[in-house]
Amino acid sequence: QVHLGESGGGLVQSGGSLTLSCTASGSIPGFNVMGWYRQAPGKEREMVATATNGGWKNYADSVKGRFTISRESGWNTVYLQMNNLKPEDTAVYYCSLYAGATNYWGQGTQVTVSS
Repeated sequence: QVHLGESGGGLVQSGGSLTLSCTASGSIPGFNVMGWYRQAPGKEREMVATATNGGWKNYADSVKGRFTISRESGWNTVYLQMNNLKPEDTAVYYCSLYAGATNYWGQGTQVTVSS
């Protein structure tokens, strides 16, 4: 059983910054991918950024240069540093862990960017 605990969402003005964090607990296979997805009202859930425990990272084009994903050396905590936030970044952000052919999700944290 894997559990993902998220924190760090909130309300911020356009141009501001927020940092999201997520810690995974439980039995986690050796190779895994942790990341962040988001879902805005009326839209599909989309990938924001992912990182393997081997150091490979991937970003959505819409956040490149503004968001940075990082993982702690123990590999079960992932952060998303979000800079220069825009109103279109407003969404519920979900932490994700993919391991052993199974995708696990956190409960989601709301990020609201006011203009």
